[in-house]
This record gives sequence, structure tokens and C-alpha cells, in this order.
Amino acid sequence: MKKLYILPLLLAIMLMGCEKHVSLVPTSQITQESFFKTENDAQSAINGMYYRMREMVSSVDLFMWGEGRSEIHTNSFAGDLGYTKYYNNNLTKDNPGPSWDNAYRTINQTNLILKYAPNINFVNPNDKKDVLAQAYTMRAFVYFVLARTYGGVPLRLEPTEGFDPVAIQVARSTEAQVFASIKSDIDAAIGLYSTNNTVTGKGKWSKPAANALKGDVYLWTGRRLGGGTPDATIALAALNDAVAAPGVGLEANYADVFRYTNKGNKEILMAVKFSTTEGGNQVWAQNMYSSQASYPAYVPASQIAIVGTPLAGNGNVWRITPNVRGQFSNSDTRKAATYIDLQGTNPGEYYTTYGLKYNGTVENGTRFFTSDFVLYRLGDVLLLRAEAKNALLQDPSGDMNTIRQRAYGAGYPVFVNGSQTQNYDAILQERLFELTLEAKRWWDLIRFGKAFDLVPSLVGKSAQTHLLYFPIGTSTTAKETKVTETPGWQ
Repeated sequence: MKKLYILPLLLAIMLMGCEKHVSLVPTSQITQESFFKTENDAQSAINGMYYRMREMVSSVDLFMWGEGRSEIHTNSFAGDLGYTKYYNNNLTKDNPGPSWDNAYRTINQTNLILKYAPNINFVNPNDKKDVLAQAYTMRAFVYFVLARTYGGVPLRLEPTEGFDPVAIQVARSTEAQVFASIKSDIDAAIGLYSTNNTVTGKGKWSKPAANALKGDVYLWTGRRLGGGTPDATIALAALNDAVAAPGVGLEANYADVFRYTNKGNKEILMAVKFSTTEGGNQVWAQNMYSSQASYPAYVPASQIAIVGTPLAGNGNVWRITPNVRGQFSNSDTRKAATYIDLQGTNPGEYYTTYGLKYNGTVENGTRFFTSDFVLYRLGDVLLLRAEAKNALLQDPSGDMNTIRQRAYGAGYPVFVNGSQTQNYDAILQERLFELTLEAKRWWDLIRFGKAFDLVPSLVGKSAQTHLLYFPIGTSTTAKETKVTETPGWQ
């Protein structure tokens, strides 16, 4: 992967065009239009887009939006760093979740590409199509994240380039309008990709990854926004296309999907790339590990060999709840690949839990949390396809048993087709085992209508439907004067 942070042209374009409302300054003499002249300019802008996306992941943004409020996480022994509001679901407009600034910076980068790249001549026209397809896919994905998190959000389809206080302020569009734009972008992208292959390293959007996104989107609108059978039908077709893409397959060993030395493996459709040479530790993963100084005091030598040495100064501020840990079977290989319970120096003593999927690598005695963060992989897509089949009253057994066989081996518990409700419950449970720590669970609970049943801090609050969304927060509404707070959070 290129060292994106040292590219002068990239820095120029990001500094000029990607600040949405945090640092609003007049455009410099070097304009966006003068920058977008060559194919290399367009490719640099695409790299800038992925750089912006990486900021969403290296912070707590994507992880807390997608999983922090589920039943998976709780506080640990080293404080909370303010994360308690997610686990206990006591957000407020004055103490909201992550800012959407990084998301809109990424969107603004896509808007710049979609405005200027069409006017650039490429040696190979297919390369131009792929640039535009990636930008459309990225914009669709980020808006999908925002729409599931907030409902209706400001829909910005043109870049913010100058200092125009009127143009900068945009009111919230409706949730339906945002999803219409998402679907339009996905269709545009899929129509542009020049091949049906994934990208080497899996660090860029591709047609198979766009189809996975399309299936995910249409399942959401089918189940949450009244799309019903038509949307489920579209979702199933898109997921079938993603599964059938050349070179895509399950890793035989579940743990190998996340092994640091196996980045970009055949199961991955799209991942956000990280490297120790580029900085950008994933903060949310880092905060699950404790400091070096604590290790001799409570971690047995046998476990130190597994968890390795974290960065100095880390604090174990969150861990997986006993409720979720207790649902994993010891015969399920996903358990040992997902987390480890630190037992302490005394026999039978439980101290805390560390996640293992995104624990990075150790270099020169120091752990760097630079695992690639997976957005879509085949294990996820097969379970989405099982869900789509069940929505259409088709038998999801094939996909469910494929996942279970990989997880348990020859003696796997065979899934037997039942009622639609029974199947939905089983698919949701399987997604917990398959996808814990992958920033999927909160949105799964909402899509399946189970957040008020399975999240302890939300039980008995089903009448407060606004709790399924995040508050935007007064810090944002004070700057974006046309944006109103999410209903229920005022």
C-alpha cells in the first residue's frame, strides 16, 4: 500500500477540499479544478479517499456506531475513557457518540472525484470507470453508515470547495431520500466496474464488494423501511453475485481470516488497510489491551505468548460481556479466534478479556494495532444471503451449514430449516458468533428487531424508538445551523 500520508499532491487536495465544517477557510490559489488535470491526479485523489476512510476506522467512529451499543461490550478495570455511555445506552445530545466529521470528509473526497474525474483523459478508459465506480461505492457505503446511525442526514452530493456560509449549511434529508441516493450510487458503481474481480490486497472497492454492500443495503430497507419482498429479491441477487465472484472463498481455518500475515486473503472482499510503516493504530482495539507494566503482575507466561506485548501506556478499558462469552461453545473454533480470557496468576482466576481479531502485530517488542479492518468478507455475505433467502421463505440451510461446518469441523451442529421466525433467530445468533468485534452487531440487532430484547440496558424501552438512532449532538448542531437534532433526543 502506498504511504498515503506523504504524498504532497494528496495532502494538497485533502487540505483544500475535505474540511466540512471544522476548519472552514477560503480556497487557496491552487484550486481543485487546477489539481484535477491528469490520470495521476485522479488516482491520488482516490488514495486520499481511502486515507479519509482509514481515519473513520482508526478512531472509534465506525466501531462504536456499529457495535458499541450492543450487548457485546462492557467496562474493564482501567477506567472507561467515556465509553460507558455506549454500553449502557445513556447517550444524550450533550454527550453523544462520535462526531460525523470524518464521515463527511470522506464523502467530500468522493464528491471531488465525481465532479472532476469525468473530465480527465485516461490512457485506459476502464481505469477511469474504475475510479468513478470506487468513488460511487465509497459514497454509498459512508451514507449507509450514517443513515443506519442517524436516520435522515444532510445529503451532500457536491463538494464543499470554497468558503460560502450559505452553501456550507445543509439541512437533513429524510431517511428515504438518503437511501434512494445510496441505491442510485451503488447501481452507478456496479455499472461502471470494468471487471468482476476483487482488488489485490482487498484494500479498494470492487464489483464483488459493491454487490455485498448492495445486498446489505437492500436487506436493511427491506426489513426496516417497508421494502419487503422486492428489496429482499434484489438483495439476494446481489449477494449471489458477490459469492460467485472469481477467487472468492472461505478460509478453511477461521482464525486465518484475521491472521496478520494473511492480509487480503481470499475470504476478504473489502478491508481498510493499515500498516506499521504508516502509523494509525486502531484506537478501539488498542484500548482493549493493558499496559506492559501490568503484565507480570497478573498474566501467566503461557498467555503472554498468545496476547503479546501491547503499546506502553495502554489501558484495558473494555472487554466482552460475560453474557456473550457464555454463548460461545468451546467446540466452536471462532471462540478462540475472537477473544481470550486472561486467567490471572492464581488458578481459575478471571481477570479480563482481550479481543484477538484485530490485535495487530508485534515488532521489536511492541504491539501495533495495524490489522486490516474488514468491511465485507464471505462469511458475512453467506449469512446475509441466508437472511435474504429466509425473507423470501427459501431454505437458508446451505449457507448456515457452510458457516457452521467451517466453525466446528466434521461434528458441526446441523442447521435444520424451520419457521421464518425460528430461522431469523438462528441466523442472528450465528452472526454473533461469526462477526463479534467486526462492528456489525448493533445494526444486526436493529435490522432483526431485537435491540430491545437482547441489549440489557434497553430492555423494557421499546416504546422509545429514538434510542435506535444516535443523537447528533449539540456540538454539531451549533456549527451546522440547518441541522436539527434527531427526534426524541432534543
